[in-house]
Amino acid sequence: MSTRTVIRGGLVITASDELHADVLIEDGRIVALAASGTTVAEGWTAEKVIDATGKYVIPGGVDAHTHMEMPFGGTKAADTFETGTRAAAWGGTTTIVDFAIQSVGGALREGLDAWHAKAEGNCAIDYGFHMIVSDVNENTLKEMDLLVQEGVTSFKQFMAYPGVFYSDDGQILRAMQRAADNGGLIMMHAENGIAIDVLVEQALARGETDPRYHGEVRKALLEAEATHRAIKLAQVAGAPLYVVHVSAMEAVAELAKARDEGLPVFGETCPQYLFLSTDNLAEPDFEGAKYVCSTPLRPKEHQAKLWQGLRTNDLQVVSTDHCPFCFVGQKELGRGDFSKIPNGMPGVENRMDLLHQGVVDGHISRRRWIEIACASPARMFGLYPKKGTIAPGADADVVIYDPHAEQTVSAETHHMNVDYSAYEGKRLTGRVETVLSRGELVITEREYTGHAGHGVYTPRSTSQYLN
Repeated sequence: MSTRTVIRGGLVITASDELHADVLIEDGRIVALAASGTTVAEGWTAEKVIDATGKYVIPGGVDAHTHMEMPFGGTKAADTFETGTRAAAWGGTTTIVDFAIQSVGGALREGLDAWHAKAEGNCAIDYGFHMIVSDVNENTLKEMDLLVQEGVTSFKQFMAYPGVFYSDDGQILRAMQRAADNGGLIMMHAENGIAIDVLVEQALARGETDPRYHGEVRKALLEAEATHRAIKLAQVAGAPLYVVHVSAMEAVAELAKARDEGLPVFGETCPQYLFLSTDNLAEPDFEGAKYVCSTPLRPKEHQAKLWQGLRTNDLQVVSTDHCPFCFVGQKELGRGDFSKIPNGMPGVENRMDLLHQGVVDGHISRRRWIEIACASPARMFGLYPKKGTIAPGADADVVIYDPHAEQTVSAETHHMNVDYSAYEGKRLTGRVETVLSRGELVITEREYTGHAGHGVYTPRSTSQYLN
């Protein structure tokens, strides 16, 4: 049975265009756009007609950095693939790319299979995987080639967390050389973890145990140094590089310089770095623990430089690094020792709205909003134009967005499986109203109408590089 849906009367916004158009959807795909009110558009008939008058019609968001059910520091992220993808849909995100983890001594394949088992049949929206490479050896390098062939085309390495995920420069270089050959993209957590561990030890010895010291020991200069080193290693390997969760202006400067030299180097930041700061880490009564993530929140003056980087395209993507831990029972593991606070924050539900607030506040344009939240992550990770745009042939991942609705962010009303909101009490203009995933209604006028198992695994091509 063929099913047709028409979305009428909205302002269609993509990374490149804004037009008042009706959108025709058939069998899960967008088949046509036509100017609203024209004979062509008026002639379309469908079982389902959605009135988008006065609203934006935008592509579903692509969040290319999430950690559902991720084990960390003796606990695991509070969102499952079911709760996390449902919350993502509520926030207008229709595709996530999560991280499968290789255990030290284990095969990439084992890690990938374990993550497939967690996600399969549980997701409300479509999903793909990156691979965290914790153990570079001859077998790992061969496996990287195989994974690229089957649609896992990006590999994350860590310059941080010695003894857990850490790779030394030699391991990083070898993986980058392999990526240069097989078309994969290396994603880098760029912080000098060896130096940070020394500063952590010294801080704790001085009795500096509160959450705010997490931000003080993970210095911006150590993010910049690692970013610089990753860029040079990638340059030696002849490989492209994607630096995740950039938080420091000094790291943005390293990326900008490399891009000015014409290197295929890309950067991602996250809403927490655009809207929160070390002031949050310093909140009293251990409340600061809610904001412990790595890279850490920075002093407020860094925010302007991150927004600037998004405007100048020195940063291309905004993802969430969604990795939620409840305050009670999880974040509390670090009372008396900030180094034991699980690193991560909730945000998969808030990203599209927070970035729209960036439009309202004059930081970015509407089209740039769609570019950094939908099109660029889709291109960066080989999902475009199936995902990330509204065009004939694309998956019908579409959001009806009310730019005038006002909301106050709160843990009481969010759908993430975590007991606090990082943006509690923040007033935002703009809200998701209706969400379609491959033509199926997942959110219908602020009601959840989706179901676990609708979302399917989506293999990716190699990165469609941005210039």
